[in-house]
Amino acid sequence: MTTLQQERYTQLIKQQARVLGFDFCGISEATFLAEEAPRLEQWLKKQMQGTMQYMENHFDKRLDPRLLVDGAKSVISLLYNYFPSERLPENEDDLKVSKYAYGTDYHFVIKDKLKDLFQFIQQEIGEVNGRVFVDSAPVMDKVWAKKAGLGWVGKHSNLINKQMGSFFFIAEIILDLPLQADGPVKDFCGTCTRCIDACPTDAIVAPYLVDGSKCISYFTIELKDAIPLSMKDRFDNWIFGCDVCQDVCPWNRFAKPHQEPLFNLSPTLKDFTQNDWLDLTEETFRQVFKKSPIKRTKLAGLQRNIAFVTNQEE
Repeated sequence: MTTLQQERYTQLIKQQARVLGFDFCGISEATFLAEEAPRLEQWLKKQMQGTMQYMENHFDKRLDPRLLVDGAKSVISLLYNYFPSERLPENEDDLKVSKYAYGTDYHFVIKDKLKDLFQFIQQEIGEVNGRVFVDSAPVMDKVWAKKAGLGWVGKHSNLINKQMGSFFFIAEIILDLPLQADGPVKDFCGTCTRCIDACPTDAIVAPYLVDGSKCISYFTIELKDAIPLSMKDRFDNWIFGCDVCQDVCPWNRFAKPHQEPLFNLSPTLKDFTQNDWLDLTEETFRQVFKKSPIKRTKLAGLQRNIAFVTNQEE
């Protein structure tokens, strides 16, 4: 394949990504992540994954996309904005939900768009082998997005994009087609430590290092056991996920409301009072959170979180 063809295919893919609603698209070469290997090993050794057993699995695949797709040549990284135009109240007494969970589960929304993009590639370019990923396999999405020049990984370990902050989902297509790679961008965190200072549970143990086992998102979503009593009164009323480190980030002053109707705040959730949360029944839970990421905790998990922050435990 000539350089000219590579350039043309790369531009074609990026244009179609934009048509499908992705905010940014970048390319990196599918190679072994040599720089990440020791970091990941150390992170696991310190057991910062907590009970997230899946983080320990497929160590080699996490570091080498060629083990996920035979003959992989390129990783296409894509960003999809979820910053809401309308937010749930987050006053002192309000129970809080992470903004990414306001509407339909992003896995469904983005996977469909990725499949459309992959289909487009096969139609326009020819027989291309590849796979689409949305947070669903051992892919280090933030690392690939950084390599593709879509942003830098901030001190809170989220990807930050200079134009729109950090409220977006990251997705990938790994394929056996050589494309024109983009280079990484500079880190613009500077001396700022707002995310570190603001974290309610001190989960950001050092700049660029998050102890996953101390994160509110981990406790409210991943942890299946009882929440440790040492975390009492440190949750700032977050009952599903946590946005504190992103909310305080100066780069998020550039966040723009998303254009995805499926991510809009559901009318029922918008009117939820604290009593509605406290009185949740299986029927209401199934009805309100049918297509929501919140469904992941199951009713029992959500009730545990609510009881923990409202001191309702028996």
